[in-house]
Amino acid sequence: MDDTSGDYQSHSSGEPDDDTPSFSIRDADSDTDDGEGKSHWGREIAIIVAIVLALMFIFTQFFFRQYVVPSESMEPTLHGCVGCTNDRIVIDKMVYRFGDPKPGDVVVFKAPTSSWDEGWSSPRSSNPVMHKVQDVLSVFALAPPNENNLVKRVIATGGQTVECKEANGKGVTVNGKSLNEPYIDKQLQAETYQSSDGVLGKGTCYGADFGPITVPQGNVWVMGDNRSNSADSRAHMEDEYQGTVPVSDIRGKVRTIIYPFSRIGGVGSVNPQG
Repeated sequence: MDDTSGDYQSHSSGEPDDDTPSFSIRDADSDTDDGEGKSHWGREIAIIVAIVLALMFIFTQFFFRQYVVPSESMEPTLHGCVGCTNDRIVIDKMVYRFGDPKPGDVVVFKAPTSSWDEGWSSPRSSNPVMHKVQDVLSVFALAPPNENNLVKRVIATGGQTVECKEANGKGVTVNGKSLNEPYIDKQLQAETYQSSDGVLGKGTCYGADFGPITVPQGNVWVMGDNRSNSADSRAHMEDEYQGTVPVSDIRGKVRTIIYPFSRIGGVGSVNPQG
């Protein structure tokens, strides 16, 4: 057998043949220049922001929204006062798409008439450009809505008659029957009565006599849990709805307190007529 080893020559010490392919190793990042890399990251960030905003819009408009409790009218269930840490609450916006508010539900609603707007001022800027920006931010729950929202408890619904007469000692009644209202802090009402020199928190009505008022169909009668210190339906009986609130103005049912952390928890419905 002929020795054919001589047919192969080493080129380790010489120059490569023209036909020999050459290879080089580069950093993978160098395949994309700086401009294309920045554009790539910019697109990804824009997509992420768009997805987040879309989710915020969907949840805000159709499912849940956060509100701040501005006053003490719902204490002790919800806390709010000037200069303190007010409760942040979350409402369920879907529940009343499939049913009507029930007695005992704690609800957020838009002021149905101008009589409810006393002391309220728009959160919008007087600058027209900033006003529009705030309107857009509000759609994504990044700014408050441009409306006077209030929170109260439903006491009576369409067709029911609500009243309170101090003389009979029965407190608030619906269709002549006294209510069971464990959410009212009687000690708080007594303190309010004393601090107001007997003006607020009087007797079993925790205020002035009212009614009888028959709630129109499609409306509800609402009252604060801090009965002696709440400008609720009783304070608006002279308006076109006799103090009642159209269900169409209800923004949702309060489900939970999310802040401050010490008060995190659910907000239950206690049917006072039960």
